[in-house]
Amino acid sequence: MKTHEAAAERAAADRADVDEAAVDGRGARASSWEEGPADLRLVPLAVAAWVAAAVAVGVPGWWTVAGVVVCLVGGAVLLTPAAARRFGGTARSGEGNLAADAPTGRGTPAWRLRATAFAGVLLCAAAGAASAGLHTADLRRGPVPALAREYARAQLEVTVTSDPRLTRPRVRGSESVPVSVVLDGEVTRAERSDGTVHRTRAPVLLIVPPGEGRAEWLRLLPSTRLSVGARLAPPSRPGDPFAAVLKVGGGGPPRIIGSPSALQRTAGELRAGLRRATDGLDPDARALLPGLVVGDTSRIGSELRDAFVATDLTHLLAVSGSNLAVVLILLVGRPGRAHQVERGGLAPRLGMSLRGTAVAGGALTLAFVVVCRPEPSVLRAAACGFVVLLAIGTGRRRSLIPALAAAVLLLVLYDPWLARSYGFLLSVLATGALLTVAPRWSEALRRRGVPDRLAEALAASLAAQAVCAPVVVVFAGRVSLVAIPANLFAELAVAPATVFGFATLAAAAVWMPAAEGLAWVAGWPAGWIARVARTGAALPGAELSWPGGWWGGFALALVTAVVVVAARRLPHRGPVAALLVVLLLLVVVRPVPLTRWATGWPPRGWVFAMCQVGQGDATVLAAGGDAAVVVDAGPDPVPVDRCLRELGVRRVPLLVLTHFHADHVAGLPGVLRGRSVGAIQTTGLEEPPAQAAFVRRTAAAAGVPLIRAGAGERRRVGGLEWTVLWPAEDSGAAEGRRGAAGSGGANDASVAMLVRAAGGLTLLLLGDLEPPAQQALLRAHPGLAPVDVLKVAHHGSAHQDPGLIRAVRPRLALVSTGRDNPYGHPSPRTVESLRAGGARVLRTDRDGAIAVVGAGPGLLAVPGGG
Repeated sequence: MKTHEAAAERAAADRADVDEAAVDGRGARASSWEEGPADLRLVPLAVAAWVAAAVAVGVPGWWTVAGVVVCLVGGAVLLTPAAARRFGGTARSGEGNLAADAPTGRGTPAWRLRATAFAGVLLCAAAGAASAGLHTADLRRGPVPALAREYARAQLEVTVTSDPRLTRPRVRGSESVPVSVVLDGEVTRAERSDGTVHRTRAPVLLIVPPGEGRAEWLRLLPSTRLSVGARLAPPSRPGDPFAAVLKVGGGGPPRIIGSPSALQRTAGELRAGLRRATDGLDPDARALLPGLVVGDTSRIGSELRDAFVATDLTHLLAVSGSNLAVVLILLVGRPGRAHQVERGGLAPRLGMSLRGTAVAGGALTLAFVVVCRPEPSVLRAAACGFVVLLAIGTGRRRSLIPALAAAVLLLVLYDPWLARSYGFLLSVLATGALLTVAPRWSEALRRRGVPDRLAEALAASLAAQAVCAPVVVVFAGRVSLVAIPANLFAELAVAPATVFGFATLAAAAVWMPAAEGLAWVAGWPAGWIARVARTGAALPGAELSWPGGWWGGFALALVTAVVVVAARRLPHRGPVAALLVVLLLLVVVRPVPLTRWATGWPPRGWVFAMCQVGQGDATVLAAGGDAAVVVDAGPDPVPVDRCLRELGVRRVPLLVLTHFHADHVAGLPGVLRGRSVGAIQTTGLEEPPAQAAFVRRTAAAAGVPLIRAGAGERRRVGGLEWTVLWPAEDSGAAEGRRGAAGSGGANDASVAMLVRAAGGLTLLLLGDLEPPAQQALLRAHPGLAPVDVLKVAHHGSAHQDPGLIRAVRPRLALVSTGRDNPYGHPSPRTVESLRAGGARVLRTDRDGAIAVVGAGPGLLAVPGGG
């Protein structure tokens, strides 16, 4: 009997091999999805373990124990014959269900297969929850969590477990949050202040504030042992994979008590060699290539990162599964051929056997993980690669869907924190879409006459975007409208950049001149990718705001599903699709005449505009044509750049920075981006010093001169003319210096301007002046007349001088402030005082960007440009 079954299986395998070798009429090999239904048996098991781990990571331990017990008992019960038969639906009024009892092709009754499948789901859920429970137990027990709850200081021995990285620059109120070094570690020894010593193993997050030792901290390698004195604090969120956050004191270099392992030293030397080889490249290629090849993102600045975020190209900022795919393709050929045990690539040309190919691929995969670090996407790609290589080594067919499911299952059991990682979720979804949805869409495009390669690339981008965009919305609250074309254009350069980048990495270890030559070659495709990101991000409609959170993600998923169904069933799809593409192009490019006609923004003949930049200031004075004088730059380069693009501003004869607080100057790179700037004018009080230094560095890098404003100074640009009212040399600077130690500070040194625009429109721009400086300004200019527009000082705070408001009696009072800001800006008292004086009050947190049109009786404020 067994001989007959074996013969039948061999015959079926032979038929399958014949089917695989079939080609269609065009000579193209049949797609795997056409050969039969996908093998999805491992998918429910992986999903069960994933969901259970994600839940167990964030609940108390006893809930996890209860869940594990329930799943184990349920699985065990389902595996008993009686329960399995009842579950399978065969016991019905005492009569057997012949259909259910009928054996499958392998002789197993269907009822047993169903029961076994559900038992497997329960057992995998139990395994996922148990793994999560065991991992989270380390975060709740031992001395480290106890010290964190007490916010105690301790002397600790820590083993570094990740590469150091820098936090992103942020603005908090008027201050710029310092950029710190962050790294993961594991505490092995803790010594309390009373001398008590504990041996332990607890994962922690180290935060190192700015200091002289930053360069040494950034050079640390995983497995290095440190002795650090730090204050411990609990993690900021319950689901964080740390027992504590260590805030390292001192600001000096790290105290190393144990060298990294030989493996990590070798990996570190390879990464350092790649950095040295790329030193001579253009800035974008120099920053991007190490990240693309080995995940070294230390050179990628916030401006380039923002461009990649806007175009949904962030998966290219750091190494991912696509890099491993390129490496394995070199060895075994295209994935479809390796899947069918037909090798391409270098292996057959080198005379390597199947098993030799698998071993070589495994070695490459291990080296890839060590050098690139075990990030979620790298681990997923490595696990999936190992499964495929095992299929090659054994000479047996395997579908890539089970390979992906097995990779997910193994990784979630190994590291349950991945179950809550957005990056891991996006990686798995994108890979699943490429394996299931993309081939069908590609074939549909071919049937409509799209060339093969273009159909494959377009289908891959569409499928990945369709499944990933709803997840991106959950945490980002935006949709990229240029993601698909940006990915298509960038994909042209990914493979050559990766291949030559890895060649540079290998050559740098033996001969640096050769490595530099290879890096020069790799720099061309890397620079192309960066240009694609910058070009896409510079388009006015590159991003669309969308409600965030899971409800927003669900809404976008529903919209995507409706669009896909409509695309399949809509009559005259060709012309309709062409029309939709044209409309999307217009939305993204947003030509000013068309945008003005459709939205009314920017209004024709605008004279003054207040940009919506959040909790900060950025205002624009039209100077004729595409020129404008900009006053302040806001806290973030992206919104001020977007505002100036919408207004059609390409030339800035003068940029005035009223004072050096971060909410007025941190967006400076956004004003400089793609525009000619004649000069930057600042106040004389360089407080805070760090932000004044930032302005100097940024201006010097752009080749823009810095000049200082002085009271009484008069200037004219086009139809604009203005007078600087403050700070006065004898009183303003002194007020600012005294305020630096008191309440006014840099605010009282703000540049205040009285502007006269075309048509006689008058505007008073007060920066962030506090009441003492406002009173001094009024004393210095007792003849100050009523104005048409007042830019209310300090975001409409309660600190205003009523005398100045009564003197200028504005018709329009404009307040620049952020939504839901923690300061209560604008103050209801200030708003009421302005309205009592006859002013119409508009604010950017509710009205969006605001433009002023006309003068005299025709004065008009147009809100809603944000």
